[in-house]
Amino acid sequence: MINLFYKPYLYYNLFIRHKIQNKRLTYSQFQEDLFINSYFKNKSDGFYIDIGCYHPVKYSNTALIYNKGWSGVNIDLNQTSIDLFDIARERDKNICAALSNKNEFSEFYFDHLLSPVNTLSKEFSTLSSKSISRNKYVKKNIQKYTFNKIVEKYELKIPDIDLLNIDAEAHDFEVLEGFDLNKYRPKIICVELYDSKLELKEKKFIDYLSGYKYSIIKKIGPNGIFCFKK
Repeated sequence: MINLFYKPYLYYNLFIRHKIQNKRLTYSQFQEDLFINSYFKNKSDGFYIDIGCYHPVKYSNTALIYNKGWSGVNIDLNQTSIDLFDIARERDKNICAALSNKNEFSEFYFDHLLSPVNTLSKEFSTLSSKSISRNKYVKKNIQKYTFNKIVEKYELKIPDIDLLNIDAEAHDFEVLEGFDLNKYRPKIICVELYDSKLELKEKKFIDYLSGYKYSIIKKIGPNGIFCFKK
């Protein structure tokens, strides 16, 4: 959908529909950002990686800390999401890419231009099309990358990561597997704990992350927040 109305649509979405110029107390769907902001209350210039970033303000776990002075890398498989971030997040690096645990081609299940349930999971897409969006998905092909490959491909300079945020619509565990926790040690990880059947798999994430010395410190909605223990 690249046409004469596309750029006005982006500005309408940001400044009229979502009024990004008006600062809010919270932006997250379940107020996860309030906990994150409180955890880093004395840090005004932190760094985040936001995978499955979706929108600069709607349901965003990083908008509040961006307003505070933070910056980071935002990654989403939907180009429209990244186009919005390019307008709203001037300090950030914004990348359109699908992250997973392998570098390979895959199918992408597209709901609509700015859907929160665009996903790499066919099962999740089928369920969400019945219970959430009511749309019939369109199947496309897409290249998946691990985070290391994205760093290499875009020649990213990654400083110490304060927050890793993952919201990948039932593909969260695979994204986590593809993030090199031996090389990068985010201070905290906020990750959605759903599987493709929209079932919470808290133990699976706890068991996996404990192997990298992360412990769960908070559960907010479907999200687990994990802290690295030296």
